[in-house]
Amino acid sequence: MDDRKRKGYAWAISAGFCAAMAAISAKLFILQFLRYGLVVVFNVVMWACYVNSLKALSSLQATVTNFATNFISSGLAGFFLFQEAISYKWVAGALLIVIGVFILSKSGIEKVRTD
Repeated sequence: MDDRKRKGYAWAISAGFCAAMAAISAKLFILQFLRYGLVVVFNVVMWACYVNSLKALSSLQATVTNFATNFISSGLAGFFLFQEAISYKWVAGALLIVIGVFILSKSGIEKVRTD
């Protein structure tokens, strides 16, 4: 994997973490205006990271990586921070998502020759 693609995945993963942080911020027991402020800030940063990931990755790769990171981060945060249950089905689904992201990361978009 070249350096540009690696940076693209780093941006997509950062976007997913920021999206998860926005969701976590919405659940915190803090002043309401501070809670909403954090949600807005994390969403703005998430969009900036996502746009940067699109500069190096296909929209499919960037979107799926962002989604997978958000899904897994939110689920684990729910478990560790808010004592939410994680079922075996959730773990199996998360594993399938990670496998799918890995497969997509190895796929390439090839140009069709028109000679």
